[in-house]
Amino acid sequence: MKIDTEIRHTTRPGANLFIELGFAPEEAASLQAASRQQINDTRLLKEQLMAALAGWIAQHQLKQADAAEILMVSRPRVSDVVNRKSAKFTIDALVEMLSRVGIPVRLAIGSLSEEPA
Repeated sequence: MKIDTEIRHTTRPGANLFIELGFAPEEAASLQAASRQQINDTRLLKEQLMAALAGWIAQHQLKQADAAEILMVSRPRVSDVVNRKSAKFTIDALVEMLSRVGIPVRLAIGSLSEEPA
């Protein structure tokens, strides 16, 4: 059985993928904006978690190898945390590392200016 690996179409960088999928221009623009916002929100959350981990490592004056042993990850993973390479981590992985060192993580829904329902 031959596996088909031929590339039939590519989306150019910066193009609106939703238009190429057949959505109406207005809906495509809305979907793309929502997608970019979600990606940005996720990136910001990861950066906050990484900052907390990097701060803990600095506060305890740990070498990356020592931090890696405590966090139960490889030394290159600690380097990625310290250098804020957020694309290399899931939120779950960062929360788990914080948990291993006793730093609680709390999630707040909504903006700070919103009243609770």
